[in-house]
Amino acid sequence: MKKFALLFLLLLASCSEAVPENAVILVSTTSTQDSGLLDVLLPAFTLQTGYQVNLIATGSGQALKIAEQGNADIVLLHSPQAELKFMQEGFGLERRPVMHNDFVIVGPSMDPASIRAQPTALAAFEEIFASASTFVSRGDESGTHVKELSLWDQADLDPAGKDWYLETGQGQGATLSIASEKQGYALTDRGTFLAYRSNVDLVILFEGDPILLNVYHVITVNPEKWPHVNLMGAQAFADFVTSSEGQQIIREYGVEEYGQPLFIPFVGSESP
Repeated sequence: MKKFALLFLLLLASCSEAVPENAVILVSTTSTQDSGLLDVLLPAFTLQTGYQVNLIATGSGQALKIAEQGNADIVLLHSPQAELKFMQEGFGLERRPVMHNDFVIVGPSMDPASIRAQPTALAAFEEIFASASTFVSRGDESGTHVKELSLWDQADLDPAGKDWYLETGQGQGATLSIASEKQGYALTDRGTFLAYRSNVDLVILFEGDPILLNVYHVITVNPEKWPHVNLMGAQAFADFVTSSEGQQIIREYGVEEYGQPLFIPFVGSESP
């Protein structure tokens, strides 16, 4: 967290003197970066529009705090309830759906809690709790962390303080690496897991419950709150990621390398 704070301050310092009109500050969840999607999407956006993107990748909770402080032009996140609150409080000007995938529960192939056999995600969480099997949480107020906490809450369980419940305070990629090292369970978005699968000793043990749907939205920051916001650049980014070209990039990303897309485009698909 200290490292992130230092990098964030350095970025703000570099931007505070004079932010070029063709620069856009994007704050996004770590899953879009860790999956590699932004490595493809951002250069295509720059090539088409000329806007350069300054990216801050962090958990959704921290991302919204950065935007609330006027330190972002546009956000790309997957924490619906927090996003709606952000909009209701007037910090966001426009919110558009971009893409979706799903959350999955991963863990060691031996599956000590036997969650493979469970009918629902809540039942899987109940078995992890009952067996006191190691569970590695992001613990960072990200969209994934918020989703995980909601699952524990819906199962009427509280793992906080249990010696088998570990909080990393880090992004999805780092959390998967720690879960692999500890041979524990973790909740992750499918896209990031597929991108990291070859580097971790984990497998998907539970998937497919509709409760695990994971939707991403793009939100332009309201210039009435922060007049210095690059609204034109932000709108250009929102237009691009929801355009036919941006959606095609999303649709194709991961297919060649992983045999399946890491994200499903929202526009023009059978969207949830």
